[in-house]
Parts: sequence; structure tokens; C-alpha cells
Amino acid sequence: MDLFDYIDDDFADENMVQHEAPAEPPLLTVSQLSHTLKSTVEALFAEVRVEGEISRVSRPASGHLYFDLKDKNSVINAIVWKGAAARLTHLPQEGQQVVAHGRLTTYAQRSTYQIIIDKLEPAGEGALLAQLEALKKKLAAEGLFDAERKRPLPYLPRKIGIITSPSGAVIEDMLHRFSDRCPRHIMLCGVAVQGAAAAREIVAGIETFNALPEAERPDVLIIARGGGSLEDLMAFNDEAVVRAVAASEVITISGVGHEPDTTLCDYAADVRAPTPSAAAELAVPVRDDLLRALEAYTERLPAALRGRVVRMKERLTLMARTLEDPRREVTQRRMILEDKAERLLRVVPQLIGQKRELISARADVLAQLSPSAPLARGYLYATNSVGDILRSAKTKDTTATLHFADGKRAAELK
Repeated sequence: MDLFDYIDDDFADENMVQHEAPAEPPLLTVSQLSHTLKSTVEALFAEVRVEGEISRVSRPASGHLYFDLKDKNSVINAIVWKGAAARLTHLPQEGQQVVAHGRLTTYAQRSTYQIIIDKLEPAGEGALLAQLEALKKKLAAEGLFDAERKRPLPYLPRKIGIITSPSGAVIEDMLHRFSDRCPRHIMLCGVAVQGAAAAREIVAGIETFNALPEAERPDVLIIARGGGSLEDLMAFNDEAVVRAVAASEVITISGVGHEPDTTLCDYAADVRAPTPSAAAELAVPVRDDLLRALEAYTERLPAALRGRVVRMKERLTLMARTLEDPRREVTQRRMILEDKAERLLRVVPQLIGQKRELISARADVLAQLSPSAPLARGYLYATNSVGDILRSAKTKDTTATLHFADGKRAAELK
């Protein structure tokens, strides 16, 4: 043994065992002891899975994540380094029950141990489904999934925006579908579709398309991803992503996963497609069908025009029968006009005679009221130098003009 020796039983009397004094343990420095503990812990716990509740979450600017994992009796510090944090399917939330995968290590400066986490998932799929159901009810209560909000797809969009991974089978399949059915102008926004950064990038893609000028904006926006587990599709259940889809001014198609996969993004989009390829098929019609329809319309157009001309002629004939002869109306109006003209010719001379008699009577009255009438009977009147009539003998004027019926004479007043 490292710390003591013993005497072999072969050389010892059965009633008498000779013991040596216990040896002193080796003398270690604090650093040596800490290093030994660190090596032992990391060797024994190089890979662990721990279930617990998350608390005291910290997200500093460095990109690392710090929090505690606890149960009823114990707490252990947890760290997720920046690189591993970017690969998480969802970020840790306060109070969430999770299963953490990682390794144990020690921190000598504080004599503590902690778990370095590289994978984090809800404790059981049932817990994750319950979490999603709660979020679904919350968003549905706000009206984000209402059928009245859904908009119909344009029949033949000019531009189509796609938000998905820029590499892989999904985008290749979709482009092939567009090429086979009806080639359109495709605008791709490449994003991560899994991991902690996926939700943020998807939201940024939706906002970028909506922020374009109207002339440059796509007519339809497809959010797509291939199939996967529930954890793989969590970015499309993220609340920020669902709200961005619901708020999009551009009409949206959700083509996430494969049947029977369903995400909250499907409920918020205007149209849900069971697969990314199906989303491409919903976005555009088949070009050959369009050409055949155009040919059929071209063949039917002459007959349709002839039929319209015939119907218009029949309508005009019916209208002509209901109209009166305009010459009859003109004759009737002419008779009314001639009658009024004859009446006017009879009335005018009478009106002129009446006016003449009235004028003559008024002329006689004016003659009687004229200041010249008394002069003819021998009267006269006098005016001063400015033409005012002299009405009193007490006037101070010394000269006057006398007005007779046949003329005027100057006079001197004394």
C-alpha cells in the first residue's frame, strides 16, 4: 500500500502480529493537490448527463452562458462556452427542467467544481411539448393564427423570396421544382435552420425582405427547412419567429419539415405546405398548364367576340323599339312654339297702348307740377347771383334775376 506496510502472515505468529508505525502522507502544495483533484474529477466524469432545473441564468457579452443546475438538495455551477452556445437548439430559460450533457471540471482558484455543457435539451419530449402548447395557446389568444388574417397566394408571382439554409438538399429541390414548373425570379436569404442562432437569423431574414422597397419586394415569402426531430425544428417554434411570420407584409408560405411535422410557424403563415418542395409547388402554377390554357382562350376568343357582337345588336334592336320617333317630338315642340308666337303678337300691341296711355297721364301731371306753369299765368320768381330762389324780402342780396314765362330780367333790390 502507499501509506502503510504490513507483516506477511506466513512470518507472523497467529497470536502476535507486529505492526509498524503508520507512515506520513506525502506532502503536497496547494497547487499540486488542486491539480490532482482536477485530473481525478475530469478522468472520472469525462462525460455526464445531469437532469435539473435552470436558475440564475447569465448571458454576458462574451457569448458564454452561465447558470446553475439544481434540484431539491443540491446546486452545481454550469457553463456553456460560446461555440457550444451557438449550437444549442434553444437557449436556457429560468425555471426550465433540462437534461445537460457535458463534463465535470474544477476551478482551483475558488475550490469549486462545475459542469461544462455541450448539449442541452428539455427534460423529456413531454416537457417540450407542454412548453410549445402553452406558447401556442398564448399566441392563438392574441389572434395570430386566426383564419381571417390569412391571405390568398398570387396566381403568378413575379418574385419569390426563400428563407432557408443556403446549402443542402432543401434549396436544391425547391429550385428544381421552380425550374420544372414555372421559372421565376428567386431571392434567397441564407440562414441557419438549427441551433441557437437560427431563430435570430430567420427573424432578420423576414424583416429584411419586408424592408425592401415595394418594387423590389418579393410577392411571396417561403420559410423552409427539411425534416427532423422536435428539437431540430425548435427554431420554427420560437416566439420571435412566429411573431415575425404573422407580422410579415409579404404573403408567407411555411414549408418546414415533412408530414406529420407541425410547427407554430405553420399556424402563423398565410399558407402551410407539408414539405419545402410542396411549398414551391404551391407558389407557382405549372407553365405547361398556363400555355395550354392560353391556347384554349385564343381559340375561344373569336367565337366569344362574335357572340358578344350578336348580343349587343339584339340589345340595340330592343332599345330602338322602345324609343319614340324623335320627329314626332320635334313637331309637337314646333306647334307649341308657334302658338306662343301668335299669342305674343296679339299681346304686344295691347301692352304698347297701355304703356302709352300711362306715359301720357304722367306727362300731364309733370306739366302741372313744372315750375314754369305758374309763370304762364303771370307769376314770376327771383334768384340771387348763385341761382338760389329768393324767398324773403329781408334778403341781403342787392341784385336779383327775375324769371318770367318768356324770359329773364336783371333787377336791383333797394
